[in-house]
Amino acid sequence: MLLVLSNKDKLTLLKMEEGRSSFPFPYQPYSIQEQFMQALYRTLEDGKVGIFESPTGTGKSLSLICGALSWLSDFQKKKQQEAAALLKDQAAPSASAQSTSSSSEEPDWITDFDEEIKRKKREVRLEMIRNNVQLKFAMKRKSEEDEAFKLLQQSTEDSAEGPGEKEDDELVVAEYQSDDETTQTKSRFLGLEEDDDEDLVEEHVTKIYYCSRTHSQLAQFVHEVQKSPFSKDLSVVTLGSRQNLCINEEVRRLGSSQRINERCLEMHKNKREKSSPEDGVKRKRGSAKTVCPFHKASAQLQMRDDILASVYDMEQLLRRGKELHSCPYYATRLSIPPAQLVVLPYQMILHEATRRAAGVQLKGQVVIIDEAHNLSDTLSCIHSAEVTGAQLCRAHSQLSQYSDRYRSRLLAKNIMYIKQILFVIQGLVRALGGKVGQNPQSQSTQAGTEMFTINNFLFKAQIDNINLFKLQRYFEKSLISRKLGGFVEKYAGTGVTVHPHNTYTENRHTEGLNRYLQSLQGNFAQTVMLSKQQGAAESDTVLSSSPMMQLEGFFMSLTNCNTDGRVVLHRHGTLADSSVKFLLLNPAVHFAQVLRESRAVVIAGGTMQPVSDFKQELLFSAGVEEGRIAEFSCGHVIPPENILPIVLCSGPSGQELDFTFQKRDSPSMMDETGRVLSNICNVVPGGVVCFFPSYDYARKIISHWETAGALGRLASKKKIFQEPKKAGQVEQVLSEFSRCIQRCAHGGAVLTGALLFSVVGGKMSEGINFSDELGRCVVMVGMPYPNIKSPELQEKMAYLDKHLPHSGGRSPGQALVENLCMRAVNQSIGRAIRHRGDYSSMVLCDRRYARPATQAKLPAWIQERTSTHASFGPAFAALRKFFLEKKQQQQQQQ
Repeated sequence: MLLVLSNKDKLTLLKMEEGRSSFPFPYQPYSIQEQFMQALYRTLEDGKVGIFESPTGTGKSLSLICGALSWLSDFQKKKQQEAAALLKDQAAPSASAQSTSSSSEEPDWITDFDEEIKRKKREVRLEMIRNNVQLKFAMKRKSEEDEAFKLLQQSTEDSAEGPGEKEDDELVVAEYQSDDETTQTKSRFLGLEEDDDEDLVEEHVTKIYYCSRTHSQLAQFVHEVQKSPFSKDLSVVTLGSRQNLCINEEVRRLGSSQRINERCLEMHKNKREKSSPEDGVKRKRGSAKTVCPFHKASAQLQMRDDILASVYDMEQLLRRGKELHSCPYYATRLSIPPAQLVVLPYQMILHEATRRAAGVQLKGQVVIIDEAHNLSDTLSCIHSAEVTGAQLCRAHSQLSQYSDRYRSRLLAKNIMYIKQILFVIQGLVRALGGKVGQNPQSQSTQAGTEMFTINNFLFKAQIDNINLFKLQRYFEKSLISRKLGGFVEKYAGTGVTVHPHNTYTENRHTEGLNRYLQSLQGNFAQTVMLSKQQGAAESDTVLSSSPMMQLEGFFMSLTNCNTDGRVVLHRHGTLADSSVKFLLLNPAVHFAQVLRESRAVVIAGGTMQPVSDFKQELLFSAGVEEGRIAEFSCGHVIPPENILPIVLCSGPSGQELDFTFQKRDSPSMMDETGRVLSNICNVVPGGVVCFFPSYDYARKIISHWETAGALGRLASKKKIFQEPKKAGQVEQVLSEFSRCIQRCAHGGAVLTGALLFSVVGGKMSEGINFSDELGRCVVMVGMPYPNIKSPELQEKMAYLDKHLPHSGGRSPGQALVENLCMRAVNQSIGRAIRHRGDYSSMVLCDRRYARPATQAKLPAWIQERTSTHASFGPAFAALRKFFLEKKQQQQQQQ
């Protein structure tokens, strides 16, 4: 069919084909921002996979927003214009047909009869469609009624079991049907192929999914959206977990995400069953079922509309939810289909099961993955799984008691699958060198690490005869992990305390519960023995939780292809401390689905080099052809004279700075590092951020400085702060760090600023901005190479050496180690430059930074200005001159 487009429509299409020449922007964009947006626009229009590198401080987030949303706006206009032209073309033949029929020689009654026949046919087709939909709903209702009838029948038959048994209906696994049986039932009753009611689900508009690593990074992105020209006409939704979005304080106090999820799902189920809306509690067989007061349909719809009408970050969502008395978690999920921009954390895009549970659909949509320099490692972490011997024993004990408790009420198929799960757990414990049914703390194992392919591990554990794919489907369909979690929470409450001698301490509030626990055939305490040093609160938490959800994830990981992963057995002396871990070696296998389903995928970051290794490991391995990949890289917006990168090869006393593993622990090396830092603090105003290669080395060198007096000398010049142990304390430390620098900047203070000790890859090396006075100098102590002796890293290197091509005289495994180190360095030193007028120095303390191959891995905008100094004197002189010039410039401007 020929589409007739107006001149305006043709102009829109031409603009999309050629790309935009200008983009809406809150201010005059830099030239590199315009280039970024043009390249992004073409990538989305052509449906490519884009690798975009834009240094921190160049306005990358705003460029992503304005470039991507400009394309989305043009795309939606194009679709509307095509639809309007199509309707116009359909109307034209109809008018032509009417004029032809009117001039026809056929009588009017024949024409009217033909039209009546066509009308009746249309009505019949519509009626068939309506009946089909109604039949689907009827079948769903019938299935629910049948299940309810069976439960009622079972409860009648088992009425002699005692009053406690009648209260556990929600804990018993319902009748389970395999996928094949479900499909056969559908086909038999509906006469249809497998279609899963897709036509009954709200259609998703074309949208952009933006994901990043942390919630703070997502919040920063939303704030940029709020400042953009698109904020008033854009529907945006921010997704998070129940733990992040729950406003029910009773549920939030549960702490762990697993317990919050289970409690929320239980209350949600109770809400559907609730019969008395006045008091919010349903009475059934003498039991009180609490529902969440924030989960009401009318309030959910109101909040959904409110979310789509405004741009909220997560904190604002929580406040708005409390104002409307509506759950932000469920309201955001209702908002996904009509939203144009969905902001969400990595795992909701990269993990298929999480994606499906959240209602995220990728088909035909645009995915933007920001801060993607560690995308490969992130994928590997998300799809790896680990369980300890203590967790295995506890899961076996709990599931055995569950099976014994409800054996008379479980159907044969459920009992069969539960026995298979128990059998697999026994095999895993056996592979670790232990036995179920005994205290894992008292079972000794021979210390060591073993590595297996998936198939070899299944043979070692003697579980190769179990169909893990069917077991995985059983977990998903039966919700056995959730049922078991509810069972454990109900019958091992927080009032029970576990002691080393398999006895329970009676609590006057839980005497009846304890007596019931002791009446069970098994004993929870037998398999969750805690050390004498653990407190009662910790004992209660362990006792009242179930590891089955974690175990389910490990079972799922064993269904990966044999070559894509390894199973690692870590034995640490006792069964309780030993663990079995699945290590994903080929992240491309899980990323391939995202690449396949999405219209376009943009992978963005401040440092994406070396791109060649990234493409080999993640894109080519996923089946992406070279022609579908688009690359863009730009320099920095700051003038070259505003940065001073220095490679320092020796300290003030002339000692060579060599932080290799063999030499970095020597007292002389630590003393020399203290002297380097002391001299830097003498000439650098404001804030100095010092990064160490690991937490262990940071503790060691700071402890040495404290003993030797170097820490006191540093504290006399700048107030010292350290990266906190808990993530929740980061904001507090940064606020105090910032306030101290501001006070010192006003003059009159003895101190010249503040010194912050942090760790590469830690809580402050990514996503934290040390702009302006907060980060006038970044000091990198040593090179943060990963532990080369790690069995996991060695296996990953061997896998890459086998499956990826060698280049530049180095193996892919060697390249991996170097890239992990330098990407971490680049992320850390880039924290200090945040805008065009900012300035900072970077001091790389290690002779190994002088190697040309190492400097080649620095960002181009840093590499071009880097100077290498074999001795300390010239480097110190350059540093002092740099800050004197900046001070003079500031005085002249004032």
